[in-house]
Amino acid sequence: MEPGTAEWTTEELRLLDSLDRPIRIQRFLDGIEYDTKEDTRSPRWVMKEKAAHCFEGAMFAAACLSRLGYPPLILDLEAVNDDDHVIAVFRENGRWGAVAKSNFTTLRFREPAYRSLRELAMSYFDLYFNTAREKTLRSYSRPLNLERYAKDCWMTTDRDLEYIGRDLSRTRHYPLITKKMAGNLEKVEPCLLEAGLLGSNKDGLYKPRIKS
Repeated sequence: MEPGTAEWTTEELRLLDSLDRPIRIQRFLDGIEYDTKEDTRSPRWVMKEKAAHCFEGAMFAAACLSRLGYPPLILDLEAVNDDDHVIAVFRENGRWGAVAKSNFTTLRFREPAYRSLRELAMSYFDLYFNTAREKTLRSYSRPLNLERYAKDCWMTTDRDLEYIGRDLSRTRHYPLITKKMAGNLEKVEPCLLEAGLLGSNKDGLYKPRIKS
């Protein structure tokens, strides 16, 4: 086995083999707990603990996608007054799609229907909001190919992988809207906030301070 190649157990391989389509990877992530700890663990940890925050979920999805022949790519969606969101992206027939773990139901799977990464990122824009109902998405990053961390055994290591998150945050980001546009944004309707929070773990939500 080549250095850096994931050495999966028989049980892990059985689970991975069952996730043979992007939507099945998404359903697995939807079915596990939202992890609220600060450190970042490997896809092996996600399978063992049945929990993940958005960055761990994106790396898990990227690992699964790599087994299906896609490059393991993650992308950062950068926000203001809110948490960033990390998604795993994949391309089919020249179109981009995504798999993601999120407390918000609106920030998860995207079909491979988008002609560019900007189009894909914009599909999240009106549905990316905090609990104060503010639309918070501002930019998206270049994809980070996790193959560069193969020597670190990122799929199976027990090491904290937050350094990958730092690398992702330093990649080039592209703005989605101007400052003037941001100043004119309307708040989302209460019914959309309610829909976005269906099935969420409230302890894992960003809660901005609201001035009285």
